[in-house]
Amino acid sequence: MIRRTFLLTGAAATIALPAMADTAPAIKVVKSPTCGCCTAWVDHVRQAGFQVEVQDVEQDALYALKDRLQIAPELAGCHTAVVGDYFVEGHVPAEDIARLLAEQPAARGLTVPGMPMSSPGMGGPGAGDTFDTLLVGPDGATSVFASHS
Repeated sequence: MIRRTFLLTGAAATIALPAMADTAPAIKVVKSPTCGCCTAWVDHVRQAGFQVEVQDVEQDALYALKDRLQIAPELAGCHTAVVGDYFVEGHVPAEDIARLLAEQPAARGLTVPGMPMSSPGMGGPGAGDTFDTLLVGPDGATSVFASHS
């Protein structure tokens, strides 16, 4: 009887997993209220199916958040987001965020440093720049997570 209960409980959990996998945590974006490219990136992430909460703040508050998350200046973008236990810095493509959440690597987050012209919110594919999305490890070291051209 105990084995049957265990098996039925396991089967119910297996059935529930796909529905849970379809619900990603909300992305909380902190940005300047006057930044049009940040707003375009938020639209990109929403169009990809993510729930997004936006907080417009003054630059000093945005810099303070970057400092609190230990985002090095050379890795910074124009806006900062948090999703689950990760930060997402700058114009990171939505598919990279989805992959991050699916794989859940031991990392602090993703970044697209600067503002590459072909990144989401900056003009999109074909706008000129190739760019890499970098994975920021627990120690702050980076590695290429995805390349985009």
